[in-house]
Amino acid sequence: MHQFDDVVDLLVVGGGTAGMVGARTAARLGAKVLLVERARTGGDCLWTGCVPSKTLLSAAAAYTGQAAADLESFTAVRRRIAAAITAIEPDDSPETLRAAGVGVRHGSLRFVAPGRAELDGVPVRFRQALVATGSEPRIPDLPGLEKARVVTSESIWELTELPGHLVIIGGGTVACELGQAYARLGSEVTMLAGTGILPKEDREAAGIIRDSLQRDGVRILDGVEAQAVEAATDTGTPGSGASIVRASDGGSYPADVVLVAIGATPRTMDLCLDTLGVDLDEDSQIVVDAMMRTSAPTIWAAGDVTQHPDLTHVAGAYASTAASNAVLGVRRAAGTVVPRVTYTSPEVAAVGLTGVGGQGLRESTVHHLHADRAITEGHEEGFTRLIIGKGGRILGGTIVGPRAGESLAELTLAVQQKLSTRDIAAVIHPYPTYNDSLWNAALADAGKALDGRVVSGALSVLLRLTRRRVDRRGQGAAT
Repeated sequence: MHQFDDVVDLLVVGGGTAGMVGARTAARLGAKVLLVERARTGGDCLWTGCVPSKTLLSAAAAYTGQAAADLESFTAVRRRIAAAITAIEPDDSPETLRAAGVGVRHGSLRFVAPGRAELDGVPVRFRQALVATGSEPRIPDLPGLEKARVVTSESIWELTELPGHLVIIGGGTVACELGQAYARLGSEVTMLAGTGILPKEDREAAGIIRDSLQRDGVRILDGVEAQAVEAATDTGTPGSGASIVRASDGGSYPADVVLVAIGATPRTMDLCLDTLGVDLDEDSQIVVDAMMRTSAPTIWAAGDVTQHPDLTHVAGAYASTAASNAVLGVRRAAGTVVPRVTYTSPEVAAVGLTGVGGQGLRESTVHHLHADRAITEGHEEGFTRLIIGKGGRILGGTIVGPRAGESLAELTLAVQQKLSTRDIAAVIHPYPTYNDSLWNAALADAGKALDGRVVSGALSVLLRLTRRRVDRRGQGAAT
């Protein structure tokens, strides 16, 4: 049986964001790297995640308040999505990876023993391995679901016609983003949000997004679960016809398409990780330590296959940490400050702590009704909220508004570098921008120090001394 010629320093399994970043990092450090991808490099972000979804949201915004998109218009939207993918794809191609010093092979890989794997039956020897196989959408065990045309965040891009009725099961980021986009395009969207809208976000922020979705025509049913699906028409082919979704509120909701958006399942099956002693949690996610190492000393993992948030930027950053630790033998911990953005209109962006409940913390909030740029743009919906700890240190916060993800960068840096509201207040910000609200929230908190008895007393003394000094100078000049 043919074997790859030499042992590799780092075997990377998976060609999504985590795999590509990890492979490039190791190659840049001088390691011999082999990346194995079962299908196509680029991962969910390029093909079914960030790139197509944000292009869809941008395209759908043009239809807000207009007539529903017809077949020709929906085809144009699909062409725009394809064009965005085509423009970005070369950056993630096998050719680009090889140019960076990464060996690339396609096929199915399984581990057979420490330091040994098989790629479609061909032996591969490695010193260290990085598992970055990602995740796939979870499908609920729902009676009759096979009778509906079911799509997920991966397969919704295969739709060639705009669904007249779209039922969404779920209320998280994917559900909100795709629900708003399809409602703006003209679909009648019903969202069965069993755990509510954006359950991980600030409640006021979630409320603003609920109102925005409803204005765009999304029917939101908080706390309502899908219970069963019945075929509305008999086409003779399961999963191809219109259906009726029966819900826990007793309602029956027609669906040409059912979008399932209830989370993801890690792709750890068929890797034979147990042969290496790699521990998985009860959800089949790979357990890693702060350095991104698994329970097997030479096996590392990053991305959606682990217990960490399934965010593209997290996958890339943590994979880089894992790769450098693996090939250099260092023990650098992965960063713990993780920003997140939901790209609805308006956007919701958050990092660190987002609430003060019972922790002896305080908050400083500026509603965008009082933000000059928001007023001039006519987008006054939203707010900026800082969560502040001892000494004025910024511990996190939430921003709701247009381009909130961009404003979040400064807040993320503040949390990462342990800055205080005084630090932010001391920085000159350009005017007018949406980021004024972050600055003003910091100014408001920093200014409270002036109200304290000690500080206000000291200021009073300084003011009196300055008056006397100026008055004496004035009297001397007069004589």
